[in-house]
Amino acid sequence: MTEPTDIHEEVREGLRQRAICVVVPTYNNAGTLSDVLNDIRRYCADIIVVNDGSTDGTADILAQAGDVTVVAYARNRGKGYALKQGLLKARDMGFAYAVTMDADGQHYAADIAQMLEANRAHPGCLIVGARRMEGAAQDAGSSFANRFANFWFAVQTGRRLPDTQSGFRLYPVKKMGSMWYLTSRYEAELELLVWADWHGIGIHSVPVGVYYPPAEERVSHFRPAADFARISVLNTVLCVLAVVYGYPRKLLRLLGRVCRTVYSFLFFAIFVLCIATPAVWLYLKIGPVTEAKRRKLHVLIQRCARFVMFGHGIPGVKTKYAVADPKVFDKPAIVICNHQSHLDLLCQLVFTPRMVFLTKEWVWNNPFYGFIIRHAEFYPVTEGVEQMAPKLESLIGRGYQIAVYPEGTRSRDCRIGRFHKGAFYLAERFGLDIVPMYLYGPGKVLPRGKALFRKGTIYVEVGPAVTRAELEAMGDTRQQASCMRRRYQAKYEQLCNKIEQDV
Repeated sequence: MTEPTDIHEEVREGLRQRAICVVVPTYNNAGTLSDVLNDIRRYCADIIVVNDGSTDGTADILAQAGDVTVVAYARNRGKGYALKQGLLKARDMGFAYAVTMDADGQHYAADIAQMLEANRAHPGCLIVGARRMEGAAQDAGSSFANRFANFWFAVQTGRRLPDTQSGFRLYPVKKMGSMWYLTSRYEAELELLVWADWHGIGIHSVPVGVYYPPAEERVSHFRPAADFARISVLNTVLCVLAVVYGYPRKLLRLLGRVCRTVYSFLFFAIFVLCIATPAVWLYLKIGPVTEAKRRKLHVLIQRCARFVMFGHGIPGVKTKYAVADPKVFDKPAIVICNHQSHLDLLCQLVFTPRMVFLTKEWVWNNPFYGFIIRHAEFYPVTEGVEQMAPKLESLIGRGYQIAVYPEGTRSRDCRIGRFHKGAFYLAERFGLDIVPMYLYGPGKVLPRGKALFRKGTIYVEVGPAVTRAELEAMGDTRQQASCMRRRYQAKYEQLCNKIEQDV
């Protein structure tokens, strides 16, 4: 069944937005190369072919392919060397990722779509296409080589992959292109995975199809005796390096994450719980709690948030902000933001002292900082809109903005969940604009359900206010929620495409 053309265009556009090209190393594959390139062209416009010293008609085919970038050299150097040259070329051309495919026709270009989706789900990671072998006519030698390589990869890294020999992969070229390797031939694909794991590059598998032509039509450069001998030597060296370099490096990386997490916890505990909270308690207990005193409390909360986010409260994390129009904070509004992590509130508080949040019940009743939350007039959403309406009306009348997470809960995978209509009902009831905040990164720095901080980038962008007229043009509050969710999905994808080229 032929795939619709719009599917091809969707994949092509997705690859372009995420700066992904296709690299094809080839050695004497003139019989299949043209078909492989034509198949790839349906999905990707950026193709790099590495001619690894071919002696057949490969050079002539590439000379006629004007839309292909060619890397060529006279002497055959091996697949590993060709792969590295292709990755270096991709990096030099400004690509962030490269899908690698063999030139013998065993891979289906349609599976590039799988690689694209895996890259979106696991940015910065190395993706391996695990070949579905059911019904494939793989010879016994290749089958044994796969099991052999899978076993040694598990020994050298402590993790398992279903197919370490697949040439259908997606590499983060900015991380892989400059790595040093021991070998340059067939066994280099296993070595690439081992070095990637040792250097903290995530590795994930996705199932892909595979085609093995009849034995009489195959072009194979695998030499069982010589190649197995080299693989055995390589695995011996890698096992030694795993003990003295690979596993210690992995352990140090884990300890680094533990230390960053402990530091951030102590930073929060000492600064917020031991300094800020007692200071606020004394400030509020001395004399009456006036409106001026509450405003100063909000200023203090904002300064604390800025100190945490910009004062190295979370080591290894870069924090960036962008505001389309600073005047959006000058008057009351409903502020909406996608919800990823416990860090989200701190990210938002840096902008203005005139922002209050509708929070979870446990936040409002927290024994450590609930006292501050309650006196800052953050209210739990469990009270219900009607019960909160007089309190919110008072806050709005005093010039505050009301911040709401329309998803209602943190996203597990950082994608934009369904928007509830509560925020839009409040905007309609009080006649307010909506200020959109787009958040990227907190859910990756501190994923939901995880205890340890990770290195990464946090980026918050404040868009222009969505006016009452614009909201009413979208329809009722339910339609407004759906429309704004689609806007958030498009914006979040745009942020991912831009930021994840450098992760």
